[in-house]
Amino acid sequence: MDRVSGIPPRIRRWAAGAVTAVLAAAGLTLAGAAPASAADINNARNAGFESGLANWTCSAGSGTTVSSPVHGGAAALRATPAGQDNARCVQTVAVKPNSTYTLSAWVRGGYTYLGASGTGTTDVSTWTPDSSDWKQLRTTFTTGASTTSVTVYTHGWYGQAAYFADDVSVFGPDGGGGGDQPPTVPSAPTGLTVSGTTSSSVSLAWNAVSGATGYHVYRNGTKVQAVSGTSATVTGLAASTSYTFQVTAVNAAGESARSATVTGTTTASPGGPGTGLPRHAVTGYWQNFNNGATVQRLSDVPSQYDIIAVAFADATTTPGAVTFNLDSAGLGGYTVDQFKADLRAKQAAGKKVIVSVGGERGTVAVNDAASATNFANSVYSLMQTYGFDGVDIDLENGLDATYMTQALRALSAKAGPSMVLTMAPQTIDMQSTSNAYFRTALNVKDILTVVNMQYYNSGSMLGCDGKVYSQGSVDFLTALACIQLEGGLAPSQVGLGLPASTRGAGSGYVAPSVVNNALDCLARGTNCGSFKPSRTYPDLRGAMTWSTNWDATAGNAWSNAVGPHVHGLP
Repeated sequence: MDRVSGIPPRIRRWAAGAVTAVLAAAGLTLAGAAPASAADINNARNAGFESGLANWTCSAGSGTTVSSPVHGGAAALRATPAGQDNARCVQTVAVKPNSTYTLSAWVRGGYTYLGASGTGTTDVSTWTPDSSDWKQLRTTFTTGASTTSVTVYTHGWYGQAAYFADDVSVFGPDGGGGGDQPPTVPSAPTGLTVSGTTSSSVSLAWNAVSGATGYHVYRNGTKVQAVSGTSATVTGLAASTSYTFQVTAVNAAGESARSATVTGTTTASPGGPGTGLPRHAVTGYWQNFNNGATVQRLSDVPSQYDIIAVAFADATTTPGAVTFNLDSAGLGGYTVDQFKADLRAKQAAGKKVIVSVGGERGTVAVNDAASATNFANSVYSLMQTYGFDGVDIDLENGLDATYMTQALRALSAKAGPSMVLTMAPQTIDMQSTSNAYFRTALNVKDILTVVNMQYYNSGSMLGCDGKVYSQGSVDFLTALACIQLEGGLAPSQVGLGLPASTRGAGSGYVAPSVVNNALDCLARGTNCGSFKPSRTYPDLRGAMTWSTNWDATAGNAWSNAVGPHVHGLP
């Protein structure tokens, strides 16, 4: 959020989106595969890296094998790009001429590419951005009339994190090179447990099964998810309700028997006795400064706003600690006593007023245990001094998931279960569950009220379907929200953050009607664009805007249109 001109410089976020769009335009996309015949085999050797790097060669010594994380068996490849090297690991595989093969591998970590060259026809490749969990890359190729071997490879991306690969397969006619044996049906998973619950979701975890390439999750006897890792979060559930769950293991040979059954019970609905918020809520940022938008007192904020985030608390000279100083001069002589009285009046009207930490120019750093303690103590002190109901995390210059999690849990322990906790990450921060902001949100989801991602100043970004979407459309809002909704957050913890006017951000403003269409698409399955979620999320929390001041400058057009629509969601 920008406190100077309303136009924050988010070049790094635009660049990430632009790279994604260029790669997609180059044809490096996930590809499907045709079914193989029963006589086909995996022609890759040491496909699971169980024999170290035997049969594989990695550039510049970039590859090694590790015992964790692994997708199957006891080992996997870890390859680390360095300098001008992209950590390319290759194997020459014997194949038959004029034959079709399915190339696949399970990958995680940084940007990862999988491909085949020397096919004698059209060489192929596929890729994925960073991922905190295992996902399968698949593509197909056909060999030429005289092709008897191809080179299959994995590699990362310059300057990106290390990637992991496991269970590589070149599945098709036997090329005579002595490839790995075809898989057998895996055994049933063991150790299924309920690892967490919210009012609308149950999180599960289980032990890995040797030879499995994925898992199916069953709720009350019906398959509801297919995942690649050993955990899953089943969302869209009713509050205070018990459900039974089972898991099966799958690979190319088939599906295992079902695991033992466990029961998970969702918690009571949030936004009720805990925080006192309505089922669907509107969040607005109130500016404690004058940057050309309408200057307001808290009492001027329209009643459509359920959560008012006071922007901003600033860093002090003590690492991790923050302070809040009312800009009385910039706000026309607004005194601290008047501010406190207006805050109490808003609370008496059923609203929540929280202090927002950071903003586009915020320099708060919580990166060790001491600064985490300082953060928790200083925010709690502000809550006591001013009467704030909680805190908003709007750190746009990065955060440390480990220590921010520690800080927020310490703050929650002091403030109690009624504390309101919101976040306002940028779009790039929520592209993957491996990103620090997303990890933090998942780490504290039992005390988290809502994540209002900023759907602006971002350029193009990936949606949950792997397609690239440009900001400013209903598809951009729904396809990116889907990443959070399917990535572990409860629908009640997801909100859509948009500028209140064209002056509120450098780019990404959409008319209130587009915001309402996106809300309808996600909550009701209506008014969607080209992207339509596979299911609806009636518990969707609502929407956020930067800012109540820019809204007032535009005649409160945003809150007058979006507010009633949010409150009328199912």
